[in-house]
Amino acid sequence: MTFTRNAFDNGAALAEALADRVADTLSAAIAARGSASLAVSGGSTPKAFFNALSGHGIDWSKVAITLVDERFVPADNPRSNHLLVKENLLKGPAAKANFIPLYRDASDAEAAAAISTKATANICSPFDVAILGMGNDGHTASFFPDGDNLADAIDSARARGILTMEAAGAGEKRLTFSFSALSDARLLVLHIEGAEKAATLEKALQDGPEEDMPIRAVLRRAESPVEIYWAP
Repeated sequence: MTFTRNAFDNGAALAEALADRVADTLSAAIAARGSASLAVSGGSTPKAFFNALSGHGIDWSKVAITLVDERFVPADNPRSNHLLVKENLLKGPAAKANFIPLYRDASDAEAAAAISTKATANICSPFDVAILGMGNDGHTASFFPDGDNLADAIDSARARGILTMEAAGAGEKRLTFSFSALSDARLLVLHIEGAEKAATLEKALQDGPEEDMPIRAVLRRAESPVEIYWAP
């Protein structure tokens, strides 16, 4: 288990610091390899971070952005992570980035997962940056404790790519990158805010099955050190 903690006085300070860290990493990747990749999570927590990052003057035309996970809903659905990213990140300088969605207008979620696995194959081997969130139930990405494909999703030997997930706590059916596609990101971040999330993290750091709190799979087995960003 390898991780570092970065604590901030408030969410605004965290957002600026994380945006600086991610922008520096993406710029370094572009300088070294000519392109960069970024996988981001949804929810309300990353909005300030997205807005801060969108203003950075890096060469966004060389950055591919995708989602760690997504609900199987169209891009204009208010609950879609695609819409969240479009409104808060893909604007200003960052509007030039290449966004690769996970949702596809396919016959079902499994077909969409197959299409998006192919579409993202060249940018997740490994990702330059992957930003994870965490729910109060200990889920991350769409690795839900009661998920129907949880064992497959957190299997480190599974091929990189996207799979589907259904769970009582997930609402809509989900599309999610596998643990194997996220765990070796060159910069792997867990972004959480609030006292409740801090308590959930402390519980996850204790002994217990990964299936009960899937964030444990990341904290225990990720190939890259996890950088935890937290604010009250």
